[in-house]
Amino acid sequence: MKRKTLFFIAFSFALSWPAAAAVPPLETAAPVAYMVDLSSGAVLYARDADRRMPPASMAKMMTTHVAFDLIRRGELKLDRMCTVRPETWQRWHGPAAGSTMFLSPNEQVSVQNLLYGIVVLSGNDASVVLAECIAGSEAAFVELMNRHSQQLGLRNSHWGNPVGWPDGGVTYTTARDLGELARATIEHHPDYYRHFYGRRDFTWGRTLGGNRPITQGNRNPLLGTVAGADGLKTGHTEEAGYGFTGSAERNGRRLVMVVAGLGSMGQRAEESVRFMEWGFNAWQSRPLFERGERVGEAAVQLGGAGSVGLVAPRNIAVTLPAGLGQDIRARIVYQGPIKAPIAQGQHVADLVVTAGGMEQTMPLVAAEAVGEAGFFGRILAGISHFFGGG
Repeated sequence: MKRKTLFFIAFSFALSWPAAAAVPPLETAAPVAYMVDLSSGAVLYARDADRRMPPASMAKMMTTHVAFDLIRRGELKLDRMCTVRPETWQRWHGPAAGSTMFLSPNEQVSVQNLLYGIVVLSGNDASVVLAECIAGSEAAFVELMNRHSQQLGLRNSHWGNPVGWPDGGVTYTTARDLGELARATIEHHPDYYRHFYGRRDFTWGRTLGGNRPITQGNRNPLLGTVAGADGLKTGHTEEAGYGFTGSAERNGRRLVMVVAGLGSMGQRAEESVRFMEWGFNAWQSRPLFERGERVGEAAVQLGGAGSVGLVAPRNIAVTLPAGLGQDIRARIVYQGPIKAPIAQGQHVADLVVTAGGMEQTMPLVAAEAVGEAGFFGRILAGISHFFGGG
């Protein structure tokens, strides 16, 4: 019978820190706000983070994530050419159609340039053209969006279009899900993330009168203002208000933030900058284990070895209020014994760190592969279990 197995680790350096540390206060005008430190998994702030809401153009993060996944798997090429259907152009041009890349009917555009149009310019036309190019129709692409969303574990999200256009409540998400979507994009597709999301401006289309190239700036309010900022996506509709999902990295520490429901573009910019600076200045990161460092071990059932080493898949740190400390306690948690076979690098356990009343959970992976036990090994394991050893 499986049981939850816990191992406790005490960190001696915690004893030299003060015994109490208050969570740094934050006042924000955002009705919805969320921040997570990806270096530790610590949620630094959550206000109405699980309330379902319309994402507006932040939905394009899912459109982009689907494309990145397909590119990584070799099912989509950046140089693939897509045709702007006249019907799509007719629907998504003009002042009533929102943000635009200024595509033209029957124009041939590469996947790469459409992604620039989505990420940098928030082009509704670019989003729909890419969706149709990938899946044959907007509806088929929406099915892909929802399938990927489920795979990412976004339990409070549903997508009705690739744009984030108001659709009577069919499209909804939460701040927490947007934060998880941002994390997945950053960690699963780091090269594409840096290449597309950090771009400051993009030029596409020409003016009607003078035939001059149209250059538009990235709407990200953090770029060029907050050190280390490199993503992600703004959103605005009358229904949703002004929102933003952003990320920045400093000295190896990456934060993801979400604000939503703000009243103006200026307020969104002001609150986003203040929120991100608060995350970096009011909190500090304390390293615990380096990538590949052995943290402990876990018992193995019916394996060629009785245990497997547990290592950090990345640098692991704990997040604490700046200038203060806490007693830090950590435990290794897994459902065990873990049944063989086990692949090297497989996520088999978690390191749960408690500090300052906050729990921060980080994955641990198998240090080596463990195959299934042979015939006689299974017999011995069965005898051991029969006599109370398992």
